[in-house]
Amino acid sequence: MPNQIPDELTATMRGWRHRLHAMPETAFEEAETSAYVAGLLESFGIEVNRGLGGTGVVGTLRKDDGPVIGLRAELDALDIEEVRDLPYKSRNRGKMHACGHDGHMAMLLGAARHLAGSDSFRGTVRFIFQPAEENEGGGLRMVEDGLFEQCPVDRVYGMHNWPGIAVGRMALRPGPVMAASDMFEILVTGQGTHAGMPHMGSDAIVTASALVGALQTIPSRMIHPADPSVVSVTQIHGGHTWNGVPAEVVLRGTVRSFDAGVRDTIEAAMSRIAAGVAATHGVSAVVTYDRRYPATVNHPDAVARVEAVAGAMFGDRNLVTDALPSMGAEDFSYMLQHRPGCLTWLGAGPTENGHVLHNEHYDFNDALLPLGAGFWVRLVQAELSARRP
Repeated sequence: MPNQIPDELTATMRGWRHRLHAMPETAFEEAETSAYVAGLLESFGIEVNRGLGGTGVVGTLRKDDGPVIGLRAELDALDIEEVRDLPYKSRNRGKMHACGHDGHMAMLLGAARHLAGSDSFRGTVRFIFQPAEENEGGGLRMVEDGLFEQCPVDRVYGMHNWPGIAVGRMALRPGPVMAASDMFEILVTGQGTHAGMPHMGSDAIVTASALVGALQTIPSRMIHPADPSVVSVTQIHGGHTWNGVPAEVVLRGTVRSFDAGVRDTIEAAMSRIAAGVAATHGVSAVVTYDRRYPATVNHPDAVARVEAVAGAMFGDRNLVTDALPSMGAEDFSYMLQHRPGCLTWLGAGPTENGHVLHNEHYDFNDALLPLGAGFWVRLVQAELSARRP
């Protein structure tokens, strides 16, 4: 299928992307980014709704009566210090578009501009730009603020660039595609003492060390081997001096799973293990377990629709339908809990030299801009066909 995105628009998208890359803003602080996106949509003649989820933006493009679909991109960046000296390097110290949301916005804006000047569909497109995808649940905030009541859709679609899949390929699958994400904190409290006199206290550090290993028995010994799950301790904090055993140590980490029952089992097991290990060492342990994003579950009918469009655009041999689900998490999951839809991965090329998501060397691959925008255009045309019965 010939490319529908002209070179002029591709160059314009590149300029948008570089500008967005240079002004990264993190969760619920995307004021400049939101204003920039809203201004571009309005310049295309698209109706704009602002403020859903705090800084969210929804552009609505109506072309006669018909079905309504939503296309979603993310506004936020990450708390990462960019190390590459790019011409469009982040000007906000300690913040960086290290996940490609700058590219996602540029592709969706490009599709919006192209479709605004087209008469190739009949229906309504909602261009959804959501805040705070990274950790803070901006997708949920938009839903709770009335996204689908104020801006109704029949189906909703998302797309994420994916290093490790070749450029010119697209991956998708029905059912769970990205994991549920939970966070935990375990406060271990013992009795501080001189490091040379450990018998006079109760050692929170030794207990915390034992806990790190014991927690790994949850996915390896308490969950069915066919049910994917991960328990990762990512932080250990305790102590301030070389010669003192601290009274408190804090462990923090994340849990990933796909099944609701597995999620319940892990939470219960964590509290039980923490209590048992603490009792063994004569200290206390308090677990705080925070359920975050649910699993991202694609709807089979929406996957079939995307597969038909992607197969026609990229060729069936470049359509990856057997990709393993990712243990990463996505708050697009909240939108899919309320409306049928699909999240797909757009191949972003090799992962060498830090070209992986959430890496301080990462930069979105601009070769994806016409591919992603072109895919959105084709999906709209397929979903909102101009043909009348």
